[in-house]
Amino acid sequence: MRPRRTLTARGVCMLLLGLAALVAGFVVGQRELVVLGVLATALPPAAALSLIGAADRVVHSRSVVPSRVPAGHDARIMIRIGNSSHTWPVAAVSVGDTLPTRLGHEPRYSIGFLGPRGVRDLAYLVRPAVRGNYPLGPLWIALTDPLGLVRVEQRPGAPEHLLVTPATVPLDRSGSSGGTQGDDSPRRTQSGIGEQDPVPRGYQYGDELRRVHWRSTAKHGELMVRRDEQHRREYGVVLLDTRRGAHAGGGPADSLETAVGAAASVALHLLDRNHEVRLHTERGRMPAAVPGALLDGLAVLEASDAAALPALPTSGASLTVAVTGALTAEEAAALARSGGGHRVAVLCAGAAWPSEQARAGAGEILAASGWRVVHLPALSELPSLWRDAAPLGKVPR
Repeated sequence: MRPRRTLTARGVCMLLLGLAALVAGFVVGQRELVVLGVLATALPPAAALSLIGAADRVVHSRSVVPSRVPAGHDARIMIRIGNSSHTWPVAAVSVGDTLPTRLGHEPRYSIGFLGPRGVRDLAYLVRPAVRGNYPLGPLWIALTDPLGLVRVEQRPGAPEHLLVTPATVPLDRSGSSGGTQGDDSPRRTQSGIGEQDPVPRGYQYGDELRRVHWRSTAKHGELMVRRDEQHRREYGVVLLDTRRGAHAGGGPADSLETAVGAAASVALHLLDRNHEVRLHTERGRMPAAVPGALLDGLAVLEASDAAALPALPTSGASLTVAVTGALTAEEAAALARSGGGHRVAVLCAGAAWPSEQARAGAGEILAASGWRVVHLPALSELPSLWRDAAPLGKVPR
């Protein structure tokens, strides 16, 4: 962006004073007053000439640490301003940064004199309360001459971005996962036969001797080895309701933010237990193979204009969790017929429910079909509610 040159209030007053003195001197015939008017009128143009090339000499850099933070945590923005000239100073430098409204007021700094090869370091903190991808910048730099008559403003560079992931809460890890009895690894043996009673096969060249099953060898009269057990990972389905009309509120208290945080917390909990997670919204399935991809996708997820929730598979999953906004009786009935395994419905209490009776009625419809129903008033309440909805021996704790 090209620098913009303007007169300051002092410069305007100086110019008007010079013109007035010049006219008054000619009217009254006072040479000294004319000279004073000429000098005062010439000062602003001279000040503008002194700032030629100054904007090009001022360089900057910005870093964001960290560049990815959860909602409600601090990020530090560090700015370095420098004078690239080996000879010429810059008389007065002011700096400001451009921030979205959600990140608070825009910081302003007066650096002042910046000598040849001079450097100044600035830093400030932001604490985003709502997830999203926030642009930081461009930087605003203003230069003025020593007399403060002319200002040169520019906005160099391009914005950098701060990715704010949804707030999450840790869920209790005690207990066992569905399909296992006390084993921390959520795996199922396809053959259904444990290590105490393996199905052996004949020895093949290259098999390791430690895999020889001596009891079967003695029974069959030839070397027998244990078969490789084939495991498959448990998987859970998480449905996140992002329909615009189903949610209410604004900022951190928006029920959509509560729903996103709850879905992220459950998905991270399952991933931590080595489950596969299949995260669905009205737009389709979202990446959820690793925590980083899961949180990055949810950070920029926006409300949808869809009218209905998607249908979920009725079998295969060991756990189905539906995190929803407001539901009608028909929508609750349709959801009640879907899902597989142990089913948990998390109903956001702050969503666009027409009444408390409507929320209670939707919960009763789901509970009648075997769903565990949780009425979630705030994300901080999820850990205690989750312990009640996910009993020991049914789903991962």
